Amino acid sequence: MASHDSGESASRCTGCVQDDDGPVPPANFAALSLHLRRIRVERDWSYDELAARSGVGRATLVSIESGRPRRNPKKPASRGNLETWYRIARAFDIPLGELLKPLYDENP
Repeated sequence: MASHDSGESASRCTGCVQDDDGPVPPANFAALSLHLRRIRVERDWSYDELAARSGVGRATLVSIESGRPRRNPKKPASRGNLETWYRIARAFDIPLGELLKPLYDENP
């Protein structure tokens, strides 16, 4: 997570961008991946179960959760796209915002 405080400029906030309210920390994909895993495990769903319910490929789900690339180790792991996360939220029957909350939550 980027370090910053309300009085710090975006140029001093490592990894931050500037908006009208000041520095914005970078997205926390590690927290999002952990949140996805937590929900899946709490429901006792396998990757195959979530894949079947969401329509998202099993390999994509594994890559999102583990942070490892699907096939080519030289490429970055999948972070999914908006449709991927929407499908996962629908499968879990939770609002998309609730699923994505850890992405920018500074107090996970």
